[in-house]
Amino acid sequence: MKLLSEDIKNKVLQSMERILDEERSSIVEANKKDLDAFDSDDQAMYDRLVVNQAKIDGMIQAVKEVREQQDPVGKLKSSRELDNGLRIENRTAPFGTIMIIYESRPDVTIEAAVLAFKANNKILLKGGKEARFSNEKLEECWHKALKENGLDPESWIRLLQMNRQETQEFLKNPPEKLDLIVPRGGERLIRFVKDNAECAVLVSGRGNNFLYVHREGDWDRALDIIVNAKTDKISACNALDKILIDKQIPGFEDKVKQLAEVLGERNVELLTDQDLKSLLPQAHVIEDESVWYEEFLALKAVIAAAENVDDAIGRINTYSGGHSASVITRDEEVARTFMEQVDSAAVYQNASTRFTDGGQMGVGAELAISTDKLHHRGPLGLEQLVTNKYYVYGNGQVRV
Repeated sequence: MKLLSEDIKNKVLQSMERILDEERSSIVEANKKDLDAFDSDDQAMYDRLVVNQAKIDGMIQAVKEVREQQDPVGKLKSSRELDNGLRIENRTAPFGTIMIIYESRPDVTIEAAVLAFKANNKILLKGGKEARFSNEKLEECWHKALKENGLDPESWIRLLQMNRQETQEFLKNPPEKLDLIVPRGGERLIRFVKDNAECAVLVSGRGNNFLYVHREGDWDRALDIIVNAKTDKISACNALDKILIDKQIPGFEDKVKQLAEVLGERNVELLTDQDLKSLLPQAHVIEDESVWYEEFLALKAVIAAAENVDDAIGRINTYSGGHSASVITRDEEVARTFMEQVDSAAVYQNASTRFTDGGQMGVGAELAISTDKLHHRGPLGLEQLVTNKYYVYGNGQVRV
């Protein structure tokens, strides 16, 4: 793939900022067609589908932030000269072609493409059918920006319109070389991609996040953090699902009841196990272990007791999606143990899981939140959308 100069890439992005601003009304109009056709009771998916003026502002800001970041391609990672005279440099390089498969959110059509393009990758976008009109309009904006700057649109950003069967066949027998696939969505989508793809798949997007209140935790602070993590944005992968309360916390029973009351006031449906059923008569008893593995994406949460920090860590590592986990405690040693031993992309002390986000973490616009351990874990920003290549300079050396 041809390497573009940073100047031409930034000019494309500058054009895109202007075009998104000029096309506001037509973008909202296209989104209205998707909203009118949406036929589901899934409130979280509906919320992700909406594109309003604030969302367009966010798209423009995302493009601007990426444009202002340094080009990630060709950066020198290491350099050494060997005894035989070979000079070896390790530099960043584009992946090549990245395919992203996502559900509902039209803003991904902007955020994913801008990152991939600035990192000199070609991107194939496979959005959900529920966002068809929105995505087509946003692709049109991308193509206009590319053409304005003398680039072939199809060579850089392309929206794919395929049904499930066609997508499956595309993954199994891609008509062009794919270097990386990033599925953004629920467990079913991720499993579908992993089961069918022939190239590398970077898993992202699944939450099922836990929060543990240690016996040395500040209870008032814990309540504020839990409410924020659970109710601020239920459709986000960094939203809270499971809450573990240390049995040794002073006033355990009263605190459990207070937490249930606070969440109930915010219409959060509660689930619990047999141990706490007597304290939480309004909660549904968990009948199947699968609930512990579930990401809710709804006003729903599990409240359960933990014997101690080791019990909490074990349960989190067994059931969580490896996305985010938080401990509420004043005990620095407990916090360090929790953060070192919990196997998640982001671990917190005394803070909401809602901060697992590229913008909030200072990465800028993100392609996804990776829960994989290979290549990168956490927000996939511009710096993470490159691979590496070795440049070896010699003057006739041969291996003996």
